[in-house]
Amino acid sequence: MTTYVWDYLREYEAEREDILDAVETVFSSGQLVLGASVQGFEAEFAAYHGAAHCVGVDNGTNAIKLALQALGIGPGDEVITVSNTAAPTVLAIDAVGAVPVFVDVREEDFLMDTGRIEAALTDRTRCLLPVHLYGQCVDMDAIGRLAAEHGLAVLEDCAQAHGARHRGRPAGTMGDAAAFSFYPTKVLGAYGDGGAVLTSDPEIDRRLRRLRYYGMEERYYVVETPGHNSRLDELQAEILRRKLGRLDAYVAGRRAVARRYEEGLAGTGLVLPRTVPGNEHAYYVYVVRHPRRAEIMAALKDRGISLNISYPWPVHTMSGFAHLGYRTGALPVTEALAGEIFSLPMYPSLPPELQDYVIEALREVLEVLA
Repeated sequence: MTTYVWDYLREYEAEREDILDAVETVFSSGQLVLGASVQGFEAEFAAYHGAAHCVGVDNGTNAIKLALQALGIGPGDEVITVSNTAAPTVLAIDAVGAVPVFVDVREEDFLMDTGRIEAALTDRTRCLLPVHLYGQCVDMDAIGRLAAEHGLAVLEDCAQAHGARHRGRPAGTMGDAAAFSFYPTKVLGAYGDGGAVLTSDPEIDRRLRRLRYYGMEERYYVVETPGHNSRLDELQAEILRRKLGRLDAYVAGRRAVARRYEEGLAGTGLVLPRTVPGNEHAYYVYVVRHPRRAEIMAALKDRGISLNISYPWPVHTMSGFAHLGYRTGALPVTEALAGEIFSLPMYPSLPPELQDYVIEALREVLEVLA
């Protein structure tokens, strides 16, 4: 039997009755688009975070794209972010005509190095886009100070940070807006695609609702400004409503898995995740580091353990972004990490016996390589 980095089937078996009831609720409601389930989820997701507004959209990429548009970011504007992220972060910036500007990440936690932002600012910089990576938050105090000093918008990428906190504040509540993905692998995952934007600014909320619905505000067929068809599906919204009530339990389960790894892999030479002081880690993925990654992954694959790399190719090195002009060596920490990091199985329903098998296999492989 193969052990995967992520598997939803055990969770589905435990929650099957509730998930199928969600399907029945939507299919028997008489309204399949922008109905009670979307409205209910938006209200409950906003309330969970202590935010004023939530706008459900069709996926996490469009959550970033529409949020940038709602913030007034467009052609020629520069958005400072990181290259150690999933490509959709940068694709969304490109989609609104803006220019992504990359700063390196920190060696100790792989998060945006906020100390490098000042040097990256130009007279075209309009937005800071920190990525709360792997389940914990960027230093948002530093981001906030820089944004206030230079008059910049702040958009949090929270695709990997459901349930994470920074100095007691939930991820997604420390900027002008925050984009979430509900792709099935996420800490709060749908049974398909989905996304949302949080904001406490009523004008940004109004713009987002118009942008996700063709640019229409009150009447169908009347376009106020050009928009998109980017609505959160009723079915996914109802499933997310049910799962939202279990989000804290999901995060607690992930933290328990992380503790088991920390205890079982101590002293092996593997660099384990470090939680930044003031952060509460949600462990979307459990990313470790070792210079002999390829050998380790090959040896574990032979034992039926399938691992993952998040991410093997920094965005600035991809051919699709060659026009940005970044050369090898431009972001040394990001580039070094890309050759050494990999992810271990991480999901709240991971059986302890499977995790113990992974730990034991890793210990044996690392002992041979030592």
